[in-house]
Amino acid sequence: MNEVFLTGKIISNVEFKFIINSKNISIAMFNIETDDKQVIKIKSYNELADYCFSKLKNTDRIFINGELSGIYVIVKDIKRCINR
Repeated sequence: MNEVFLTGKIISNVEFKFIINSKNISIAMFNIETDDKQVIKIKSYNELADYCFSKLKNTDRIFINGELSGIYVIVKDIKRCINR
């Protein structure tokens, strides 16, 4: 098992999909840009996907705790940073 912690800015719209054949699983996908200008693909499932789609928008700064899986970071926990 691996664990990653990332902070960055959302640079794409949050894409939401609903998979009917897989017991109604929801998925949200988006890209973030870290402070050192790396682009990371993010994927979240179910309740976290619903949260990402409804609460996050392009240019929000976020903190992610997740797991690296292929080319994506799978979200375990996500927090929106307060912009001051």
